[in-house]
Amino acid sequence: MIRPSFVPPPVFRRLRDVTRYRADLVAVRTAEKQRAEKLLEDAQIKLSVVASDIFGVSGRQMLAALIAGERDPKVLAQMARAAMRGKITALQESFTGYFTDHHAFLLAKMLARVDAIDADIASLDGKIEEMIAPFAAAVARLDEIPGINAVAACVILAEIGIDMGRFPTAGHLVSWAKFAPGVKESAGKKKGKNTTGHGDSYLARVLGNAAVSAGRTDTFLGDRYRRIARRRGKKKAVVAIGRSILVIIWHLLADPRARYTDLGSDFYATRINPERRRRNHVRQLEALGYKVILEPAA
Repeated sequence: MIRPSFVPPPVFRRLRDVTRYRADLVAVRTAEKQRAEKLLEDAQIKLSVVASDIFGVSGRQMLAALIAGERDPKVLAQMARAAMRGKITALQESFTGYFTDHHAFLLAKMLARVDAIDADIASLDGKIEEMIAPFAAAVARLDEIPGINAVAACVILAEIGIDMGRFPTAGHLVSWAKFAPGVKESAGKKKGKNTTGHGDSYLARVLGNAAVSAGRTDTFLGDRYRRIARRRGKKKAVVAIGRSILVIIWHLLADPRARYTDLGSDFYATRINPERRRRNHVRQLEALGYKVILEPAA
């Protein structure tokens, strides 16, 4: 049973204050960038269609030129660097709009705000690095989990602490974090949809991002994410992988000697009965409209 009166040690309360403020600033920066993109679209500037990140080195140089008064699409497109040089023609077309001094004034304010937030985030990163130093070993172990980087590891430790004594089992941690789907049932009948409930929003956010990132990797978690997403959708896959990551985290923190070992992306495939795998493949081909005849290979 989790002790409801548990209060994290002061060091983790302070760390939590900093990591949460950082997360809030990242959200504010994202909103400001979205406003800038919307402003460009209002001016018929389609830079975001061509460039994957309009706030990168090339994008910022082009935006600065726009603010300074440059309107020639050819001149703006020539400011592209590195890989973007291969998109010169598309860039010229994207700058064929109606960017006015009004747009320039607002865009300058938005970019200045983004730069100020960047500076604040960098300052907070330095503070977090200083505060997390005594727990560097735990951060390193969590960093080995697919989908989790050093920043995410710091957030996780800030939210759940390092002492797993308050969570007798991994299931207790999962339940506390609200990553264990509950079933509403009465008289043998399920009512409504399964739901995880409302837990720690900061922890949920970092676990959700970690689950999506893990889904892009050639690992056990990546394969599991894709298998669940195909059958039940991406939202359920995120919750399932988030839960798996929490279980791994509990084991790594409960035993300081434990290290993460990936089971491999072929974990499920190598454990399915060959006959069952054959039937599954045949059904999939038949569902696509093929008539399947199996013949043993020579």
